[in-house]
Amino acid sequence: MEALLASGMGVVMAAGVYLLLRGRTYPVVLGLSLIGYAVNVFIFVMGRLWSNAQPILVGEGAVADPLPQALVLTAIVIGFATTGFLIELALRSRHESGTDHVDGHDAAQERA
Repeated sequence: MEALLASGMGVVMAAGVYLLLRGRTYPVVLGLSLIGYAVNVFIFVMGRLWSNAQPILVGEGAVADPLPQALVLTAIVIGFATTGFLIELALRSRHESGTDHVDGHDAAQERA
């Protein structure tokens, strides 16, 4: 199970970095979101994956750590707000510059 999670996080992180290095704004926003998801899964997995464990100490038995779950939940809420803000910035940038390239210059226009 650990190898599956590690390879899954690696694939999502690689896809996020690939999209982040693109020259357009929307793939950059999607890449940042994918990297955020990979980091959230990493934090969640670092808290150990428990099955049939109580989140609160009640008697004997294994106890799951609720801190990584709280951190990931907070990161999801903040990531959603940040993604909405980045999309708004991308829309504003496209409106102002007329192109959705990150640097504001269309590569086809520069070659001509």
